[in-house]
Amino acid sequence: MDRLEIKDLVVEFPSGDYLVRPLDHFNAEALSGELVLLLGPSGCGKTTLLSCLSGILTPTSGEILLDGMSVTGLGPKELTEYRRRSVGLVFQGFKLVPSLTARENVEAPLRMAGVPGKAARARAEELLTRFGLGERMNHRPGMMSGGQQQRAAIARSLAHDPPMIIADEPTASLDYVQVETVIRTLRDLASPGRAVIVSTHDHRLVPLADRVIKMGPQSLGGAKPGPVELTAGQNLFEQGDLGELVYVVAQGEIDLFRRLAEGAEAHIHTCRRGEYFGELAPLLGFPRSSTARAKTDAVVNGITVQEFREKAGTDGVRQAMSSPLPR
Repeated sequence: MDRLEIKDLVVEFPSGDYLVRPLDHFNAEALSGELVLLLGPSGCGKTTLLSCLSGILTPTSGEILLDGMSVTGLGPKELTEYRRRSVGLVFQGFKLVPSLTARENVEAPLRMAGVPGKAARARAEELLTRFGLGERMNHRPGMMSGGQQQRAAIARSLAHDPPMIIADEPTASLDYVQVETVIRTLRDLASPGRAVIVSTHDHRLVPLADRVIKMGPQSLGGAKPGPVELTAGQNLFEQGDLGELVYVVAQGEIDLFRRLAEGAEAHIHTCRRGEYFGELAPLLGFPRSSTARAKTDAVVNGITVQEFREKAGTDGVRQAMSSPLPR
């Protein structure tokens, strides 16, 4: 592998009656030998992106290119071969088969691909020894520590020597002692001809990474506290935008809308003078769950989370957290 390119990727799907878009025109790249971190909180689209890269999920639009080959353009048979030969998956919960030994777990993808038993066994033993599990080959997962299970899972991901390793929160189930070994293992895997792409919210991996891609909604110009004048029909923010400020209506009225699964919008609430809105996104670090649009000519005041806490008090924050309205 020389280069992975992600171009204008969009993934959207219905959630109940509403439309969710975890990836919205996302762009990124990775090069041979790089350890790439997808860094961000839960729900920001990291796992969705990994599912697209591994060929498990087909994006709504956009393109993924691996050395110029369009992954998103592959047919069913080619996609199966791509998943088998080009991608190695490492899961948060290890996903080892509990009834099989460590060696048998690593052998499994090889045998399923038609590799003869003797060759598959030799490859499994080679990989387990490489990751310090030579004495654990005949142990089932239940007899191994979390760190040992994760290293066995990494060994399994390398069975076909793929050019891309994809790891989803690989340190989430480990204590700090086990994390150190797994982090070093992932760092060593990123070598010429192979890229390792890791989704995580663990900032301990940042100093070892060659590239850090911060996931989540992007600010459109950096909202600043203070009054904002809107004309009727003008959007203040859109569903999926970064939530930076809480807003209070000073004049006029603001409508809140949500995208529906069929592409239309549903009107949720009209905010009037003195009413605040948009508080949960900045409080929790989530993207906006609705679009705010001026129903009439309006003026709203943008305030910081700290100002909101001071003005609303504990009861106001609790009310915001329990409100059924989109914020």
